[in-house]
Amino acid sequence: MSVALPGTAPAGAEAAALSPRTRLLLQGPIVPTLLHQASTGLIETWWVSHLGTDALAGMALVFPIFMMMQMLSAGAMGGGISSAIARALGAGRRADADALVLHAIIINLLLGVSFSVLVLCFGPLLYRALGGEGGSINAALLYSNVVFTGNALVWVMNALASAIRGTGNMFVPSLAICTGVILLVPLSPLLIFGFGPVPALGMTGAGVAVVLTAALTGAVLAWYIWSGRSIVRMRVSRLRPALFADILRVGAVGSVNTLQTTLTVALTTALVGAAAGPDAIAGYGTGGRLEYVLVPLVFGLGAPLVALVGTNIGAGQRERALRVALVGGALALAITETIGLAAAIWPQAWLRLFGDDPRMLQAGTAYLRSVGPTYGFFGLGLSLYFASQGAGRLFWPLLAGLLRLLIAVGGGWAVMRLTGSLYGLFAALGVALVVYGLTLTAAIATGGWFRRDPTGQPMHATGRVGLQPVPVQQCR
Repeated sequence: MSVALPGTAPAGAEAAALSPRTRLLLQGPIVPTLLHQASTGLIETWWVSHLGTDALAGMALVFPIFMMMQMLSAGAMGGGISSAIARALGAGRRADADALVLHAIIINLLLGVSFSVLVLCFGPLLYRALGGEGGSINAALLYSNVVFTGNALVWVMNALASAIRGTGNMFVPSLAICTGVILLVPLSPLLIFGFGPVPALGMTGAGVAVVLTAALTGAVLAWYIWSGRSIVRMRVSRLRPALFADILRVGAVGSVNTLQTTLTVALTTALVGAAAGPDAIAGYGTGGRLEYVLVPLVFGLGAPLVALVGTNIGAGQRERALRVALVGGALALAITETIGLAAAIWPQAWLRLFGDDPRMLQAGTAYLRSVGPTYGFFGLGLSLYFASQGAGRLFWPLLAGLLRLLIAVGGGWAVMRLTGSLYGLFAALGVALVVYGLTLTAAIATGGWFRRDPTGQPMHATGRVGLQPVPVQQCR
Protein backbone atom coordinates (compact mmCIF):
# COMPACT_ATOMS: atom_id res chain seq x y z
CA MET A 1 0.00 0.00 0.00
CA SER A 2 1.58 3.28 -1.09
CA VAL A 3 2.10 6.15 1.32
CA ALA A 4 2.54 9.73 0.17
CA LEU A 5 5.70 11.54 1.20
CA PRO A 6 5.33 14.95 2.80
CA GLY A 7 5.16 17.67 0.22
CA THR A 8 3.98 15.41 -2.61
CA ALA A 9 0.42 14.78 -3.68
CA PRO A 10 -0.74 11.24 -2.95
CA ALA A 11 -1.65 8.98 -5.82
CA GLY A 12 -5.26 9.56 -6.75
CA ALA A 13 -5.60 12.78 -4.78
CA GLU A 14 -6.92 14.52 -7.85
CA ALA A 15 -9.73 11.95 -8.07
CA ALA A 16 -10.64 12.53 -4.43
CA ALA A 17 -10.56 16.27 -5.03
CA LEU A 18 -13.13 15.92 -7.80
CA SER A 19 -15.63 14.41 -5.36
CA PRO A 20 -17.82 17.09 -3.75
CA ARG A 21 -18.94 14.49 -1.22
CA THR A 22 -15.41 13.93 0.04
CA ARG A 23 -14.83 17.68 0.21
CA LEU A 24 -18.04 18.05 2.25
CA LEU A 25 -16.81 15.51 4.80
CA LEU A 26 -13.52 17.39 5.13
CA GLN A 27 -14.77 20.97 5.14
CA GLY A 28 -18.55 21.16 5.67
CA PRO A 29 -20.25 22.43 8.87
CA ILE A 30 -20.39 19.54 11.33
CA VAL A 31 -23.99 19.62 12.62
CA PRO A 32 -25.72 20.23 9.24
CA THR A 33 -23.48 17.62 7.61
CA LEU A 34 -24.22 15.03 10.31
CA LEU A 35 -27.96 15.68 10.19
CA HIS A 36 -27.98 15.60 6.38
CA GLN A 37 -26.09 12.29 6.31
CA ALA A 38 -28.32 10.75 9.01
CA SER A 39 -31.72 11.68 7.13
CA THR A 40 -35.56 1.59 10.41
CA GLY A 41 -37.28 -5.30 12.83
CA LEU A 42 -40.39 -3.86 14.62
CA ILE A 43 -42.83 -4.57 11.80
CA GLU A 44 -42.23 -8.28 11.88
CA THR A 45 -42.36 -8.50 15.68
CA TRP A 46 -45.75 -6.78 15.66
CA TRP A 47 -47.20 -9.30 13.19
CA VAL A 48 -45.64 -12.28 14.99
CA SER A 49 -47.22 -11.11 18.26
CA HIS A 50 -50.60 -12.01 16.73
CA LEU A 51 -49.52 -15.66 16.75
CA GLY A 52 -49.52 -15.75 20.58
CA THR A 53 -47.17 -15.61 23.56
CA ASP A 54 -45.13 -18.66 22.46
CA ALA A 55 -44.39 -17.00 19.12
CA LEU A 56 -43.46 -13.73 20.86
CA ALA A 57 -41.20 -15.59 23.30
CA GLY A 58 -39.66 -17.46 20.37
CA MET A 59 -38.87 -14.16 18.67
CA ALA A 60 -37.34 -12.91 21.94
CA LEU A 61 -35.01 -15.93 21.92
CA VAL A 62 -33.91 -15.50 18.30
CA PHE A 63 -33.86 -11.71 18.18
CA PRO A 64 -30.58 -11.14 20.10
CA ILE A 65 -28.79 -13.62 17.83
CA PHE A 66 -30.20 -12.18 14.62
CA MET A 67 -29.52 -8.65 15.80
CA MET A 68 -25.97 -9.75 16.53
CA MET A 69 -25.69 -10.75 12.85
CA GLN A 70 -27.02 -7.34 11.83
CA MET A 71 -24.70 -5.50 14.22
CA LEU A 72 -21.69 -7.58 13.17
CA SER A 73 -22.30 -7.27 9.44
CA ALA A 74 -23.48 -3.63 9.36
CA GLY A 75 -21.98 -2.15 12.52
CA ALA A 76 -18.72 -4.02 13.24
CA MET A 77 -17.46 -5.34 9.90
CA GLY A 78 -19.54 -2.70 8.15
CA GLY A 79 -17.80 -0.05 10.20
CA GLY A 80 -14.44 -1.55 9.29
CA ILE A 81 -15.40 -1.42 5.61
CA SER A 82 -16.67 2.16 5.75
CA SER A 83 -13.69 3.28 7.83
CA ALA A 84 -11.13 1.73 5.46
CA ILE A 85 -12.78 3.26 2.39
CA ALA A 86 -13.23 6.66 4.04
CA ARG A 87 -9.59 6.79 5.15
CA ALA A 88 -8.42 5.72 1.70
CA LEU A 89 -10.47 8.45 0.02
CA GLY A 90 -9.41 11.04 2.59
CA ALA A 91 -5.74 10.18 1.92
CA GLY A 92 -6.28 10.28 -1.86
CA ARG A 93 -5.88 6.50 -2.39
CA ARG A 94 -8.73 6.06 -4.85
CA ALA A 95 -7.46 2.77 -6.32
CA ASP A 96 -7.27 1.23 -2.84
CA ALA A 97 -10.80 2.43 -2.09
CA ASP A 98 -12.08 0.65 -5.22
CA ALA A 99 -10.17 -2.53 -4.41
CA LEU A 100 -11.57 -2.57 -0.87
CA VAL A 101 -15.09 -3.25 -2.22
CA LEU A 102 -14.17 -6.75 -3.43
CA HIS A 103 -12.27 -7.50 -0.23
CA ALA A 104 -15.30 -6.38 1.81
CA ILE A 105 -17.68 -8.68 -0.06
CA ILE A 106 -15.39 -11.67 0.40
CA ILE A 107 -14.98 -11.06 4.14
CA ASN A 108 -18.71 -10.67 4.80
CA LEU A 109 -19.70 -13.61 2.59
CA LEU A 110 -17.35 -15.99 4.40
CA LEU A 111 -18.44 -14.76 7.83
CA GLY A 112 -22.13 -14.95 6.92
CA VAL A 113 -21.83 -18.58 5.81
CA SER A 114 -19.80 -19.50 8.90
CA PHE A 115 -22.35 -18.04 11.33
CA SER A 116 -25.18 -19.74 9.44
CA VAL A 117 -23.59 -23.15 9.92
CA LEU A 118 -23.03 -22.53 13.64
CA VAL A 119 -26.59 -21.37 14.37
CA LEU A 120 -28.24 -24.06 12.26
CA CYS A 121 -26.22 -26.77 14.05
CA PHE A 122 -26.43 -25.46 17.61
CA GLY A 123 -29.64 -23.39 17.59
CA PRO A 124 -31.73 -25.79 19.71
CA LEU A 125 -29.06 -25.96 22.43
CA LEU A 126 -28.62 -22.20 22.36
CA TYR A 127 -32.32 -21.37 22.70
CA ARG A 128 -32.78 -23.84 25.56
CA ALA A 129 -29.79 -22.30 27.33
CA LEU A 130 -31.50 -18.92 27.00
CA GLY A 131 -34.53 -20.23 28.90
CA GLY A 132 -36.79 -21.35 26.05
CA GLU A 133 -39.04 -24.35 26.47
CA GLY A 134 -41.97 -26.08 24.77
CA GLY A 135 -43.83 -23.91 22.29
CA SER A 136 -41.34 -21.04 22.46
CA ILE A 137 -38.48 -23.33 21.35
CA ASN A 138 -40.54 -24.65 18.43
CA ALA A 139 -41.46 -21.13 17.33
CA ALA A 140 -37.86 -19.98 17.65
CA LEU A 141 -36.56 -22.83 15.46
CA LEU A 142 -39.19 -22.31 12.75
CA TYR A 143 -38.08 -18.71 12.40
CA SER A 144 -34.37 -19.20 13.04
CA ASN A 145 -33.83 -22.03 10.53
CA VAL A 146 -35.12 -19.93 7.65
CA VAL A 147 -33.43 -16.67 8.63
CA PHE A 148 -30.02 -18.24 9.14
CA THR A 149 -30.25 -20.29 5.96
CA GLY A 150 -30.29 -16.96 4.14
CA ASN A 151 -27.97 -15.19 6.56
CA ALA A 152 -25.16 -14.78 4.00
CA LEU A 153 -27.45 -12.55 1.92
CA VAL A 154 -27.79 -10.16 4.87
CA TRP A 155 -24.00 -10.02 5.27
CA VAL A 156 -23.38 -9.32 1.58
CA MET A 157 -26.11 -6.66 1.53
CA ASN A 158 -24.48 -4.90 4.47
CA ALA A 159 -21.02 -5.12 2.88
CA LEU A 160 -22.34 -3.30 -0.19
CA ALA A 161 -24.19 -0.72 1.91
CA SER A 162 -21.09 -0.10 4.06
CA ALA A 163 -18.88 0.39 1.00
CA ILE A 164 -21.23 3.10 -0.27
CA ARG A 165 -21.46 4.71 3.19
CA GLY A 166 -17.67 4.94 3.31
CA THR A 167 -17.86 7.50 0.50
CA GLY A 168 -20.15 9.69 2.62
CA ASN A 169 -23.25 8.64 0.67
CA MET A 170 -25.86 7.74 3.29
CA PHE A 171 -28.85 8.40 1.05
CA VAL A 172 -28.62 5.44 -1.33
CA PRO A 173 -28.08 2.72 1.32
CA SER A 174 -30.80 4.28 3.49
CA LEU A 175 -33.23 4.49 0.56
CA ALA A 176 -32.59 0.89 -0.44
CA ILE A 177 -32.91 -0.46 3.12
CA CYS A 178 -35.99 1.65 3.91
CA THR A 179 -37.59 0.42 0.69
CA GLY A 180 -36.92 -3.11 1.90
CA VAL A 181 -38.57 -2.27 5.23
CA ILE A 182 -41.59 -0.86 3.40
CA LEU A 183 -41.77 -4.07 1.36
CA LEU A 184 -41.69 -6.05 4.60
CA VAL A 185 -44.94 -4.36 5.73
CA PRO A 186 -47.20 -6.31 3.33
CA LEU A 187 -44.85 -9.27 2.82
CA SER A 188 -44.69 -10.35 6.48
CA PRO A 189 -48.45 -10.70 7.10
CA LEU A 190 -48.91 -12.21 3.63
CA LEU A 191 -46.45 -15.02 4.35
CA ILE A 192 -47.30 -15.39 8.06
CA PHE A 193 -51.11 -15.56 7.72
CA GLY A 194 -51.54 -16.34 4.00
CA PHE A 195 -53.93 -14.83 1.51
CA GLY A 196 -55.62 -16.30 -1.56
CA PRO A 197 -53.22 -18.78 -3.19
CA VAL A 198 -50.42 -17.93 -0.72
CA PRO A 199 -50.48 -20.45 2.18
CA ALA A 200 -50.14 -19.40 5.83
CA LEU A 201 -46.55 -20.20 6.84
CA GLY A 202 -46.60 -18.80 10.39
CA MET A 203 -43.15 -18.27 11.91
CA THR A 204 -41.54 -19.76 8.81
CA GLY A 205 -43.19 -17.06 6.72
CA ALA A 206 -41.71 -14.37 8.96
CA GLY A 207 -38.24 -15.73 8.22
CA VAL A 208 -38.88 -15.99 4.48
CA ALA A 209 -39.96 -12.33 4.40
CA VAL A 210 -36.66 -11.25 6.00
CA VAL A 211 -34.56 -13.27 3.55
CA LEU A 212 -36.45 -12.04 0.48
CA THR A 213 -36.17 -8.38 1.44
CA ALA A 214 -32.43 -8.77 2.17
CA ALA A 215 -31.88 -10.37 -1.25
CA LEU A 216 -33.77 -7.63 -3.09
CA THR A 217 -32.04 -4.84 -1.17
CA GLY A 218 -28.63 -6.36 -1.85
CA ALA A 219 -29.41 -6.64 -5.56
CA VAL A 220 -30.26 -2.93 -5.74
CA LEU A 221 -27.06 -1.92 -3.92
CA ALA A 222 -24.94 -4.19 -6.14
CA TRP A 223 -26.47 -2.62 -9.26
CA TYR A 224 -25.69 0.87 -7.92
CA ILE A 225 -22.01 0.05 -7.45
CA TRP A 226 -21.57 -1.96 -10.66
CA SER A 227 -23.31 0.71 -12.74
CA GLY A 228 -20.59 3.24 -11.88
CA ARG A 229 -22.90 5.59 -9.98
CA SER A 230 -20.96 5.17 -6.73
CA ILE A 231 -17.70 7.00 -5.95
CA VAL A 232 -16.11 3.61 -5.28
CA ARG A 233 -16.50 0.92 -7.90
CA MET A 234 -16.30 -2.83 -7.87
CA ARG A 235 -13.15 -3.96 -9.69
CA VAL A 236 -11.88 -7.51 -10.10
CA SER A 237 -8.30 -7.23 -8.89
CA ARG A 238 -5.55 -9.13 -7.15
CA LEU A 239 -6.43 -9.87 -3.54
CA ARG A 240 -4.08 -8.09 -1.15
CA PRO A 241 -3.55 -9.10 2.50
CA ALA A 242 -2.97 -5.44 3.43
CA LEU A 243 -6.51 -4.51 2.33
CA PHE A 244 -8.07 -7.44 4.19
CA ALA A 245 -6.11 -6.29 7.25
CA ASP A 246 -7.27 -2.69 6.78
CA ILE A 247 -10.90 -3.81 7.15
CA LEU A 248 -10.34 -6.50 9.77
CA ARG A 249 -8.21 -4.46 12.17
CA VAL A 250 -11.29 -2.30 12.79
CA GLY A 251 -14.01 -4.85 12.00
CA ALA A 252 -12.58 -7.70 14.07
CA VAL A 253 -12.18 -5.60 17.20
CA GLY A 254 -15.60 -4.08 16.56
CA SER A 255 -16.99 -7.61 16.37
CA VAL A 256 -15.72 -8.31 19.88
CA ASN A 257 -17.60 -5.21 21.03
CA THR A 258 -20.77 -6.46 19.32
CA LEU A 259 -20.35 -9.91 20.86
CA GLN A 260 -20.07 -8.27 24.28
CA THR A 261 -23.37 -6.45 23.71
CA THR A 262 -25.10 -9.60 22.49
CA LEU A 263 -23.66 -11.70 25.31
CA THR A 264 -24.96 -9.13 27.81
CA VAL A 265 -28.49 -9.44 26.40
CA ALA A 266 -28.30 -13.23 26.06
CA LEU A 267 -27.07 -13.80 29.62
CA THR A 268 -29.60 -11.43 31.14
CA THR A 269 -32.31 -13.18 29.10
CA ALA A 270 -31.14 -16.46 30.65
CA LEU A 271 -31.25 -14.91 34.14
CA VAL A 272 -34.79 -13.66 33.57
CA GLY A 273 -35.87 -17.06 32.24
CA ALA A 274 -34.36 -18.94 35.18
CA ALA A 275 -36.02 -16.59 37.67
CA ALA A 276 -39.48 -16.13 36.15
CA GLY A 277 -40.02 -18.37 33.09
CA PRO A 278 -41.00 -17.88 29.42
CA ASP A 279 -43.69 -15.23 30.05
CA ALA A 280 -41.11 -13.02 31.73
CA ILE A 281 -38.70 -13.66 28.85
CA ALA A 282 -41.39 -12.41 26.47
CA GLY A 283 -41.85 -9.28 28.60
CA TYR A 284 -38.15 -8.58 28.99
CA GLY A 285 -37.55 -9.34 25.30
CA THR A 286 -40.34 -7.00 24.23
CA GLY A 287 -39.20 -4.22 26.55
CA GLY A 288 -35.56 -4.76 25.61
CA ARG A 289 -36.53 -4.65 21.95
CA LEU A 290 -36.78 -0.89 22.37
CA GLU A 291 -33.06 -0.83 23.20
CA TYR A 292 -32.39 -2.66 19.95
CA VAL A 293 -34.57 -0.14 18.13
CA LEU A 294 -32.11 2.51 19.29
CA VAL A 295 -29.30 0.70 17.47
CA PRO A 296 -30.51 1.44 13.91
CA LEU A 297 -31.61 4.87 15.11
CA VAL A 298 -28.12 5.70 16.41
CA PHE A 299 -26.69 3.97 13.34
CA GLY A 300 -28.34 6.77 11.37
CA LEU A 301 -25.80 9.05 13.09
CA GLY A 302 -23.11 6.39 13.49
CA ALA A 303 -22.65 5.60 9.81
CA PRO A 304 -22.01 9.27 8.96
CA LEU A 305 -19.67 9.46 11.95
CA VAL A 306 -17.58 6.59 10.55
CA ALA A 307 -17.29 8.37 7.20
CA LEU A 308 -16.73 11.86 8.65
CA VAL A 309 -14.19 10.81 11.27
CA GLY A 310 -12.42 8.38 8.93
CA THR A 311 -12.11 10.89 6.10
CA ASN A 312 -10.79 13.62 8.42
CA ILE A 313 -8.38 11.21 10.13
CA GLY A 314 -7.13 10.12 6.69
CA ALA A 315 -6.61 13.77 5.71
CA GLY A 316 -4.76 14.63 8.92
CA GLN A 317 -7.55 16.75 10.50
CA ARG A 318 -7.43 15.28 14.01
CA GLU A 319 -9.08 18.15 15.85
CA ARG A 320 -12.02 18.24 13.46
CA ALA A 321 -12.40 14.45 13.72
CA LEU A 322 -12.60 14.72 17.52
CA ARG A 323 -15.08 17.60 17.33
CA VAL A 324 -17.27 15.60 14.92
CA ALA A 325 -17.30 12.64 17.33
CA LEU A 326 -18.33 14.70 20.36
CA VAL A 327 -21.04 16.58 18.47
CA GLY A 328 -22.42 13.29 17.16
CA GLY A 329 -22.37 11.83 20.67
CA ALA A 330 -24.31 14.80 22.04
CA LEU A 331 -26.97 14.44 19.33
CA ALA A 332 -27.32 10.70 20.02
CA LEU A 333 -27.58 11.35 23.78
CA ALA A 334 -30.41 13.84 23.30
CA ILE A 335 -32.41 11.61 20.95
CA THR A 336 -32.10 8.32 22.86
CA GLU A 337 -32.62 9.90 26.29
CA THR A 338 -35.88 11.42 25.09
CA ILE A 339 -37.08 8.00 23.91
CA GLY A 340 -35.91 6.31 27.12
CA LEU A 341 -37.71 8.77 29.39
CA ALA A 342 -40.92 8.42 27.38
CA ALA A 343 -40.70 4.62 27.65
CA ALA A 344 -40.13 4.82 31.41
CA ILE A 345 -43.14 7.09 31.90
CA TRP A 346 -45.51 5.19 29.56
CA PRO A 347 -44.09 1.64 29.31
CA GLN A 348 -47.33 -0.05 28.35
CA ALA A 349 -47.80 2.21 25.36
CA TRP A 350 -44.92 0.23 23.88
CA LEU A 351 -45.58 -3.19 25.41
CA ARG A 352 -49.26 -3.40 24.45
CA LEU A 353 -48.30 -3.10 20.79
CA PHE A 354 -47.13 -6.70 21.08
CA GLY A 355 -49.47 -8.34 23.57
CA ASP A 356 -51.47 -8.06 26.79
CA ASP A 357 -50.38 -11.09 28.83
CA PRO A 358 -50.18 -9.85 32.47
CA ARG A 359 -46.81 -11.44 33.28
CA MET A 360 -45.33 -10.18 30.04
CA LEU A 361 -46.54 -6.67 30.81
CA GLN A 362 -45.24 -6.85 34.38
CA ALA A 363 -41.71 -7.88 33.38
CA GLY A 364 -41.58 -5.44 30.47
CA THR A 365 -42.78 -2.55 32.64
CA ALA A 366 -40.18 -3.31 35.31
CA TYR A 367 -37.45 -3.29 32.67
CA LEU A 368 -38.47 -0.04 30.96
CA ARG A 369 -38.96 1.87 34.21
CA SER A 370 -35.56 0.77 35.49
CA VAL A 371 -33.45 1.01 32.32
CA GLY A 372 -35.30 3.50 30.12
CA PRO A 373 -33.94 6.62 31.89
CA THR A 374 -30.37 5.48 31.09
CA TYR A 375 -30.92 4.94 27.37
CA GLY A 376 -29.25 8.27 26.63
CA PHE A 377 -25.91 6.90 27.85
CA PHE A 378 -26.36 3.86 25.59
CA GLY A 379 -26.90 6.16 22.61
CA LEU A 380 -23.91 8.29 23.62
CA GLY A 381 -21.59 5.30 23.93
CA LEU A 382 -22.83 3.63 20.76
CA SER A 383 -22.32 6.76 18.66
CA LEU A 384 -18.77 7.14 20.02
CA TYR A 385 -18.14 3.48 19.20
CA PHE A 386 -18.98 4.23 15.56
CA ALA A 387 -16.77 7.33 15.65
CA SER A 388 -13.93 5.19 17.04
CA GLN A 389 -14.34 2.86 14.08
CA GLY A 390 -13.77 5.81 11.78
CA ALA A 391 -10.62 6.67 13.74
CA GLY A 392 -9.48 3.04 13.62
CA ARG A 393 -9.07 3.07 17.43
CA LEU A 394 -11.28 0.58 19.29
CA PHE A 395 -9.52 -0.10 22.58
CA TRP A 396 -11.76 2.20 24.60
CA PRO A 397 -15.06 0.93 23.14
CA LEU A 398 -13.85 -2.59 23.89
CA LEU A 399 -13.03 -1.70 27.50
CA ALA A 400 -16.32 0.16 27.98
CA GLY A 401 -18.25 -2.81 26.57
CA LEU A 402 -16.45 -5.19 28.94
CA LEU A 403 -17.33 -2.99 31.92
CA ARG A 404 -20.96 -2.98 30.80
CA LEU A 405 -20.98 -6.79 30.53
CA LEU A 406 -19.45 -7.30 33.97
CA ILE A 407 -21.77 -4.85 35.72
CA ALA A 408 -24.94 -5.97 33.93
CA VAL A 409 -24.47 -9.73 34.23
CA GLY A 410 -22.25 -10.13 37.28
CA GLY A 411 -23.77 -7.27 39.22
CA GLY A 412 -27.28 -8.14 38.08
CA TRP A 413 -26.92 -11.76 39.16
CA ALA A 414 -25.58 -10.73 42.58
CA VAL A 415 -28.31 -8.15 43.21
CA MET A 416 -31.04 -10.55 42.07
CA ARG A 417 -29.71 -13.24 44.40
CA LEU A 418 -29.78 -10.77 47.30
CA THR A 419 -33.18 -9.23 46.58
CA GLY A 420 -34.99 -12.05 44.80
CA SER A 421 -36.45 -9.46 42.41
CA LEU A 422 -36.09 -8.70 38.72
CA TYR A 423 -35.91 -5.01 39.64
CA GLY A 424 -32.42 -5.59 41.05
CA LEU A 425 -31.26 -7.13 37.77
CA PHE A 426 -32.77 -4.31 35.73
CA ALA A 427 -31.21 -1.66 37.99
CA ALA A 428 -27.80 -3.21 37.31
CA LEU A 429 -28.50 -3.01 33.56
CA GLY A 430 -29.16 0.72 33.92
CA VAL A 431 -25.98 1.34 35.89
CA ALA A 432 -24.04 -0.61 33.26
CA LEU A 433 -25.30 1.68 30.49
CA VAL A 434 -24.28 4.80 32.42
CA VAL A 435 -20.76 3.43 32.96
CA TYR A 436 -20.55 2.44 29.28
CA GLY A 437 -21.40 5.89 27.97
CA LEU A 438 -19.36 7.92 30.45
CA THR A 439 -16.24 5.75 30.16
CA LEU A 440 -16.13 6.12 26.40
CA THR A 441 -16.85 9.85 26.48
CA ALA A 442 -14.13 10.57 29.03
CA ALA A 443 -11.54 8.51 27.16
CA ILE A 444 -12.15 10.09 23.75
CA ALA A 445 -12.57 13.65 25.03
CA THR A 446 -9.20 13.46 26.82
CA GLY A 447 -7.34 12.33 23.67
CA GLY A 448 -7.59 8.53 23.94
CA TRP A 449 -7.51 8.15 20.15
CA PHE A 450 -4.16 9.89 19.81
CA ARG A 451 -2.08 8.47 22.65
CA ARG A 452 0.77 6.08 22.06
CA ASP A 453 -0.18 2.51 21.26
CA PRO A 454 0.96 -0.42 23.51
CA THR A 455 4.26 -0.72 21.57
CA GLY A 456 5.14 2.88 22.43
CA GLN A 457 4.77 4.17 18.86
CA PRO A 458 2.81 7.36 18.22
CA MET A 459 -0.68 7.17 16.77
CA HIS A 460 -0.60 9.29 13.62
CA ALA A 461 -3.63 10.95 12.13
CA THR A 462 -4.09 8.27 9.51
CA GLY A 463 -5.00 5.77 12.23
CA ARG A 464 -1.94 3.68 11.27
CA VAL A 465 1.19 3.36 13.36
CA GLY A 466 4.21 4.76 11.58
CA LEU A 467 2.42 6.36 8.57
CA GLN A 468 2.65 10.10 8.10
CA PRO A 469 -0.56 12.11 7.74
CA VAL A 470 -1.47 13.58 4.39
CA PRO A 471 -1.85 17.38 4.54
CA VAL A 472 -5.42 18.49 3.97
CA GLN A 473 -4.35 20.78 1.14
CA GLN A 474 -3.26 17.75 -0.89
CA CYS A 475 -6.82 16.40 -0.89
CA ARG A 476 -8.40 19.55 -2.20
